[in-house]
Amino acid sequence: MDLKSLKQFQHLASTLHFSKTSEAMFVSPPTLTRSIMRLEEECGAQLFVRNNRNVALTKAGKKLLAFAETTLANFHQLQLDIGHQKDVLSGELAIFCSVTAAQTYLPNVLDSMRAEYPSVDIKLDTGDHAIALAKITTLEANRADAAIAIHTPDFPSNIHFQAIDSVPLTLIVPAQMDVSVVEDIEWNKTDVIMPARGPSKRIVNHWFAEHNIRPRVYAQVSGNEAIVSMVALGLGIGFVPRIVLKNSTAKDKVLSISVGDIESYKLGLCYLKERANEALIQALASLFSVRS
Repeated sequence: MDLKSLKQFQHLASTLHFSKTSEAMFVSPPTLTRSIMRLEEECGAQLFVRNNRNVALTKAGKKLLAFAETTLANFHQLQLDIGHQKDVLSGELAIFCSVTAAQTYLPNVLDSMRAEYPSVDIKLDTGDHAIALAKITTLEANRADAAIAIHTPDFPSNIHFQAIDSVPLTLIVPAQMDVSVVEDIEWNKTDVIMPARGPSKRIVNHWFAEHNIRPRVYAQVSGNEAIVSMVALGLGIGFVPRIVLKNSTAKDKVLSISVGDIESYKLGLCYLKERANEALIQALASLFSVRS
């Protein structure tokens, strides 16, 4: 008993007219008749009472009609379920960002991703902001599909930047240092912990140049978290994003001094423009849009 024959039988049971059903089902009247006869053979009973003027369902025909309606409805639901499964996103999505960005921006986004797209596996890699863009442009196996990165004046034209936050920088000094405003700093007598690379290096160097200050560099380090740790140890002072300080375990060992004229970070979700139409990328970007 095949579904095609059941569909023809169901239609004929509603019209009780062989010509109308054969026309609607795109089969010839003889073909429809043979199909009904096969069903009668399979059921071992007559399904219709036919004469020159009327067609009517028998008791067996009414029972088969109930079976046909249930079977065809169940099959239609199965098709919908399978079609839905085809549309469900799946696969792996690799995201790179700093530890601080992961703590600040990802929890709600990843919770939503797990709820809406449970078949998507998230692979999170953390590290220095300075290598974020390299992570999404590299061809190596450990590449990222998307990254949270800082916008810069020389931002690559092949990378899409979706802004998610503007992050101010703050000057931090050891807690025991007797200063409360930036004007109290004696720069020629104070060691400075400088960023070794990345966008923060440009911003901090630009601020020093604008104020005609030649910093007495004690060390250049990679990562804002490392700057906080070194300042907490009393090895110097330095500039870090406020969100880094907020999430640092050493924040109680330093003082934050506001500097109003230093450039803020423009932080955003980044991915290659050529991948913008990929379903996983679009899903992630959409969730960040809701968040912002």
